[in-house]
This record gives sequence, structure tokens and C-alpha cells, in this order.
Amino acid sequence: MLLRDEQLLIKGLITLGTEPVVLQRLPIEENQDIPLKLIYKVKHNRQTAVIVDASADLTLANDPYIMRQQPKSILCSPILHQGKLIGILYLENNLATGAFTSDRVELLNLLCAQAAISLENAQLYERSLEYAQQLEQSFAESQQKSEDLQQALQDLQQAQLQMVQSEKMSALGNLVAGVAHEMNNPLGFIAASLKQAKPTFTDIIEHLKLYQSSLPNKNEEIIVHESEIDLEYTLEDLPKMIDSMTIACDRLKNISTSLRTFSRADRDYKVPFNIHQGLDSTILILKHRLKGNEQRPAIEVITNYGNLPQIECFPGQLNQVFMNLLANAVDALDEFNHGRSFEEIKANPNLITITTSVENNLVKIAITDNGQGMSEQVKSKMFDHLFTTKAVGKGTGLGLAIARQIVESTHSGKLSFNSVLNEGTEFIIEIPV
Repeated sequence: MLLRDEQLLIKGLITLGTEPVVLQRLPIEENQDIPLKLIYKVKHNRQTAVIVDASADLTLANDPYIMRQQPKSILCSPILHQGKLIGILYLENNLATGAFTSDRVELLNLLCAQAAISLENAQLYERSLEYAQQLEQSFAESQQKSEDLQQALQDLQQAQLQMVQSEKMSALGNLVAGVAHEMNNPLGFIAASLKQAKPTFTDIIEHLKLYQSSLPNKNEEIIVHESEIDLEYTLEDLPKMIDSMTIACDRLKNISTSLRTFSRADRDYKVPFNIHQGLDSTILILKHRLKGNEQRPAIEVITNYGNLPQIECFPGQLNQVFMNLLANAVDALDEFNHGRSFEEIKANPNLITITTSVENNLVKIAITDNGQGMSEQVKSKMFDHLFTTKAVGKGTGLGLAIARQIVESTHSGKLSFNSVLNEGTEFIIEIPV
């Protein structure tokens, strides 16, 4: 069931067996094959309802559908996107009670989250098509309204940017959040095990030393084995190994925290956000691209952070802007390195500098690279829709257009840049405090 203009419509029905999927567009009030009382309850409270035994549930005792069909197990779950109700998923099992276990509910919730993204984009696309049809009709009525058509084209481009932005942020956010979530459970287990293992190994080592002092006359087999395993080195190295693994767990915890910070799901309203946390999490996610390799030394990132207040914003969208600008800086430096030797790059190392400050009630974030800069021709088209300087297959030309829309349209700020050929480029984000 999908929500359209505040009305729930049944868009598809499927029954396991020989019956095919039925696609339709029917208001739920006109359908007798669903428990309306339960559907309205889930629509109102936006909470998943799991009925273990529908025939024994008092809240459904008077529902005509339940009395007629007598289903065993029921699951009814809202499909939400950024806190907004998109539709409702209704499932029932007529053969067994308790069919919807916690594991299955968790999996269905994940599928609902993914479905919400696709449904939201499908509705955006549907509205775009409807708008395009309206434009065609308008064009047929009056070909003289060129200004209106130009505005309509811009509106369509804006709709496309919104669709791409929504898809990219939702997909990336879900992926990153999922990775962070999957890391937490085994990481917590390993960290807890190491915490318990260290005193245990200490006790074993102390016990072994008691054996050594109490039995000084070793037989030949013990002496040979002791030599083979280098016992003295092992006893000294084992605590260091545990300490190293503990440090690695701490680093993974920091990475997991940064991933969760980056993938924050935006609400329908602005929330206070620490800009430096967003920048740091983005740098950490891009760390693999900053590392040195056979072609060049590591790219150094210098952070000159000022004393910034928290600002009211959509954190997930701003993180997307940071990711785009920093990734573009890395791309510009890699392109600048073509034809230069390792020693030449080392003598003039690749640098990305991030500077933050507050000026005239504006939070200012400057991201600067010392790459090749831009020509006047490139600078004139930098924010054009679908313009890209990357090779074929490596860029869409939507990144900076989306970034500008997020900064200027969504946050009432300004995204600008300065670039000098063969010296570098600076992108400046300004957002009202």
C-alpha cells in the first residue's frame, strides 16, 4: 500500500501459490481483503505491528476481515523515508502462528528501508513525468512562452538533481551505516575477549614461571621444545601482541564512530551539528585514497580549525558536500601528478588544507589543494549541469551541481571557488550561523 495525496492505495497483491501478482490502484476503503482497523492503527502510530495469533488477539476480534479469513500470523509495517510515511507493508500467514520471528522482522525492516528509498525516487520520477506531460501540453498551447519553458527546464533539472541527491545519500548512508553496524558486534566481542584474555595469560605465565623455579632440572624433551618455540621470547612477546590487538580494536572503534557520524540520516528539520566532526569523519573515510603508493607519497591533509559554534543544518547533506569537494581535491592532485616522478612529487608534496572560521555571522569552510588549478574555460563551466573535467566513465557532472544546491538552496549559504592555473584550487563554503 502506498500513500498518495494522504490516501492509502493498494498498488500490488501477491499470494504464494499459483496466483499471479495483481497490480492495481485501489483505495483501501474499497477493498475487503485487508484488516482496515489494523492498517489505520499502523498508519497513525507508524509502529510495526506483529500479531502472533490473530484469532486470539482481542484488538482484532471484531474485524470483519479477521473473522472471515481467520489468518494465523500477521505483520503490518510502515515504510518510512526520513521520517515521512511512504506506504505500508502487510503480510499474513494462514498456516502457522508466530511466523514472523524477531529475525524475520529485522530483515523485513531492512527491506522496508531499502524499499522506501526506491519508492520515494519512483514517486519523484512519476511527478517529473507528470510535470513533463504538463509542459508538453503547455508547449502545444503556446510556443511563444520561451521564458516559461526555460524555467520549466530548470525545474526538471532541479528535480533530477533532487532524485540523484536522494538516491546517492540514501544508498551511501545505508551502506556506511550497515558496515558500521556489522563491525560493532564482532568488534565488541573481540575487545571484550582481549580484555579477559590478558589477565588470563598473565596468570598462565606466572604459573609457568613457578614451574620453572620449582623444577630446575629439565629433561631433554623439555629443553628441546623450549628451544624450538623460543619460550623466553614468546613469554615476553605475548603481552605485547595482546596490547597491539587492543590498540587495533580501539582504532576500529574510531573508524566505526566516524562511519556513523558520516552516515547520519537527516530528519525533516535542521539539527545542531559539529562541522569539525563531519569533516574528520569524511577525511577518515577517504584515508585509503590519501595513502602513499608506488606512484606518489601520501597526500597530507592539514586542518586549521577555528572555534566554530554548532550550526543548524542537515548533517548528512553537508557531509556529502565535504565528501565531494575532498574527493575532487584528491582527483585533481592525482591528475597533476601525471608525468611527474616520485622524487619530484616528494620535493613539492601534495597538500590539502582545510580551514574553518567564523566571519560576519557566517561559518566559513575553505578546502584548498596545491594541484594544477583550472583554466578560464573550465572555471566558467564549473557549476554547469552535467559538466565534468574527468575522463569518460569517471564523472557525471552532477557532484558540484548537487553540492551547490545543498549549500545555497537548502542551507541559504554560498559555494564559491578560487583557482590559479598551476598553483591550485580553493573551494569556499559559507553558511549562516
